[in-house]
Amino acid sequence: MTPHRPLLPWHRHLRELLVLGLPLVGSSGAQFAIHMTDTLMLGWYDVSALAAVTLGSSLFFILFIVGAGFGFAVMPKAAAAAATGDSARVRQVTRMGVWLGLIFALAVLPVMLFSEPLFLMAGQDPRIAALASDYLAIAGFGMAPALAMVTLRSFLSALEYTTVQLIVTVLAVFANAGFNYVLIFGNFGAPELGLRGAAIASVTMQALPLIALTLYALRKLPQYSLLHAFWRPHWSIFSEVARMGIPIGLTTFAESALFTASAIMIGWIGEIPLAAHGIALQLAGFTFMFHVGMSQAATIRTGAAYGRHDRPNLQRGALVAFAVSLAFGALVVSCFILIPETLVALFVDPNEPARAAVIAAGATLLFVAAAFQFVDAMQIMVLGVLRGLQDTTIPMFLASISYWLIGMPASYVFGFVLGLGAPGVWIGLVIGLGAAALLMTIRYWRLIRRDTLPYFAHSETPVPVPSPAVDTFPDPQA
Repeated sequence: MTPHRPLLPWHRHLRELLVLGLPLVGSSGAQFAIHMTDTLMLGWYDVSALAAVTLGSSLFFILFIVGAGFGFAVMPKAAAAAATGDSARVRQVTRMGVWLGLIFALAVLPVMLFSEPLFLMAGQDPRIAALASDYLAIAGFGMAPALAMVTLRSFLSALEYTTVQLIVTVLAVFANAGFNYVLIFGNFGAPELGLRGAAIASVTMQALPLIALTLYALRKLPQYSLLHAFWRPHWSIFSEVARMGIPIGLTTFAESALFTASAIMIGWIGEIPLAAHGIALQLAGFTFMFHVGMSQAATIRTGAAYGRHDRPNLQRGALVAFAVSLAFGALVVSCFILIPETLVALFVDPNEPARAAVIAAGATLLFVAAAFQFVDAMQIMVLGVLRGLQDTTIPMFLASISYWLIGMPASYVFGFVLGLGAPGVWIGLVIGLGAAALLMTIRYWRLIRRDTLPYFAHSETPVPVPSPAVDTFPDPQA
């Protein structure tokens, strides 16, 4: 055993955060690129197919983000267990995360197999609804490997194996484009499957990276015996992961639903504002991938410090994570303020008759998005730290109140009552996300300063950090 980790200097916290977080940032960006590739290639194929996959993938994504909460719950729990050398618990937590994901995938599969009536009830065009249902009848089988992938990535991230995830995800971007090229368009002698080809490619690209990372984990981390007694339940840990995962999934759902509702409201205003909203959201979403990756790194580092009862490094690491995210936000804000027209113009066809109007509307939204960057960055970073502290239920309520009782009414008031239109709707988003950032920051400081965390409330004695060679033998009770 080595002694408890001393208080690290600020630059060490910064270096360790970036070494862990930058590959996660790259993985998030690559995942975003996969979605962009699907949209682009189906747009080249057929406008109806693009509309259908947009509709179908929206339903898939809503279900996915709720189920992904179980996989994300594995990250802080596995990090805390790994920090104390408890590899049996790391394995059990990961196993139960996979179980919960599989159960969820089976529960929602009928919704995707028989989705057409849902789309029709939502007032969608019958032809597009039928095409979207055809897409989901195939793509729905990708839910199980997609959720298992979230859990496996959480396991690897908790053990600070992030570079391999970046490599696999980048390779998946190119492989996905290749599968789409062959299956959608019928190249290299393959049948032209169109929308169904895109669905087959989607399922394939959810399964192959999962297989690759599983083989990597089994070879690189044999001491965790990842598949040992895989079918053996551990109900207390099953319950732990479920109790933590459900709030994570619902928190993410609440935020996603806020943005969906904002798009609906801007759609009431007109086609040009809606197009500008979509472009501004793509730009904001792409830069947001940095904060997502850093938030995951903050969750891992906080979870490990929490597992060691290491309050000083936990607090200093959290402050460094907040500072890094805000610094990147300042860089993005500079771009949004200085060159908004240039950025928006990248997304508009030069021959589009409404090009000037869309660019002007999008540039205005990017000015609002400048403030949006700071509050959105802060709320996701604090949320990541709170997850590292295994605190998810109260943040779920704080986020829901901020998004829906503050942000959504503010969007309506500024957009329609005060007549500011699309910029007013975005001001409401800034207010909602700002409220979430403020409330969750208060929550974090109250937890840290008042000794209300379970570990800190009962012991200020540091937990020794184990040597690297831990638990190399399978636990027969695990």
